[in-house]
Amino acid sequence: METAKDTDLPDLLEHLGYHLKRVGSYYTTREMDSLMIKGRRTWKRYSSGKGGDAITFLQEFENMGFREAVNYLLEFNGWTAPAISRSRAPPEEEQRPEFALPLANSDNRRVFAYLRKRGIAPQVIRAFLNTGLLYEDEKYHNCVFVGRDGEGIPRFASKRGTYDKDGTSFKRDVLGSDKSVAFPIPCDPDLPWVLVFEAPIDLMSFCTLHREARSNAIALCGLYEGGLDRYLKDHPHLNHVVLCLDNDQAGQLATKRLAKLAQEKGLTVDALIPVLKDWNEGAATRCCK
Repeated sequence: METAKDTDLPDLLEHLGYHLKRVGSYYTTREMDSLMIKGRRTWKRYSSGKGGDAITFLQEFENMGFREAVNYLLEFNGWTAPAISRSRAPPEEEQRPEFALPLANSDNRRVFAYLRKRGIAPQVIRAFLNTGLLYEDEKYHNCVFVGRDGEGIPRFASKRGTYDKDGTSFKRDVLGSDKSVAFPIPCDPDLPWVLVFEAPIDLMSFCTLHREARSNAIALCGLYEGGLDRYLKDHPHLNHVVLCLDNDQAGQLATKRLAKLAQEKGLTVDALIPVLKDWNEGAATRCCK
């Protein structure tokens, strides 16, 4: 627990896609100028009067429950998540706010151009747009990746800015999102496996590199295992998990953890490790050749 609480907040926020700026002895962000980070370990947002440590930051701004936030921070710091009770949520976890998708823009031109710049094939982009898994929001022109439950109802959405600065852009889950839904694509009942990615853009990149991949995949939108658990429950015929997480320390630690959890369920597990840092770097590199 102390490891999670002691997380370096500027490092964490940069990892989450915020744009940090230093003002004297503290940090703030371009997205929330009323946020102040002092001593790299505590934050306070003066517009709301709220503050705390890295755990409360993830709860407040990333819509994570207490357990999910602690596990995320332990993985971020290179630790394996401890055996925190999975039987019930801790009393600190608040009820999830109501979920609503951002209003859609009249067209998806900026999203299409941004994803093409990231090396995603136009056929893949159109397929995701046409199936309602992706659209451009009206207000900020973000990519909105829509996670639908087994009945096709939107329960989760992840926003990604269409403007990158120094390799990073705005990233945030929509308020009220159910992280256990994450970002799945449809499952073919004749195929026994599921591919697991960290981010929707990595999933789309894999589909670009392997055009035969059109189903049986999920992006966790992080490293939380809840999305995989739910996908497996929704599709009980699946018996093979293929972990396609990033080729970095956090991704490979998560690969070992998720492999162990899947094996405990009696599933066969394989790992596909991208040659570069992630699948999008591979797609972008091939696109530029």
